[in-house]
Amino acid sequence: MAHTAEFRVWRGEAGEGALQDYTVEVNDGEVVLDVIHRIQATQASDLAVRWNCKAGKCGSCSAEVNGRPRLLCMTRMNTFEDNEVITVTPLRTFPTIRDLVTDVSFNYEKARQVPAFAPPAGLKPGEYRMQQEDVSRSQEFRKCIECFLCQNTCHAIRDHEDNMTNFAGPRVLMRVAELDMHPLDVVDRKHEAQEVLGLGYCNITKCCTEVCPEHIKITDNALIPLKERVVDVKYDPLTWLGRKIGVRRD
Repeated sequence: MAHTAEFRVWRGEAGEGALQDYTVEVNDGEVVLDVIHRIQATQASDLAVRWNCKAGKCGSCSAEVNGRPRLLCMTRMNTFEDNEVITVTPLRTFPTIRDLVTDVSFNYEKARQVPAFAPPAGLKPGEYRMQQEDVSRSQEFRKCIECFLCQNTCHAIRDHEDNMTNFAGPRVLMRVAELDMHPLDVVDRKHEAQEVLGLGYCNITKCCTEVCPEHIKITDNALIPLKERVVDVKYDPLTWLGRKIGVRRD
């Protein structure tokens, strides 16, 4: 059964703007993105919103609903009270281009700093052999749809813009962990993870995990294991001694 809802949607460009109120009809089974489209069609034809699949698989429609980072296409209207005012704003961490559309190029720029997968020298196509356990371990990370909700909610960059120069964020570091766990990859990315991509800025509060629409355990299965690997290399006394001995032998 249809009912009316009160929406407050951020309108503006380049970070300058304000919330505007809309009263709009809502039908059974709809999601927030449906209502945003109805506002476009009936009240604000110039409202900008990024979307593509409307199935929770492309990550395009990331925004904040009542202050929480969410996918608009996966946020059902029946989770709100009929008389509740629903506020939709752009991702706070990234620069606003217009209305609900933000510039997320930061994430791609940081991703380019991650060294690519490199198999062992001389390994030919068809000779790749992996245990199912190794496949399953990294498969979880490949569910990422790059909605960047984890990047947006990470307080290390959300509340400290200056950190964005030195901290790549959980999505990028999860990619580093995925490659580092791959048994057929020969590149050591631990130094880059700590010194270039800023792994030390992560204090494992699990806020990234909480907003992941794919329910990836980013903190427990990627960031903490990566931190442990970095600590083993950088701070373990026996490893440190081994490196020193290796230097002397050269």
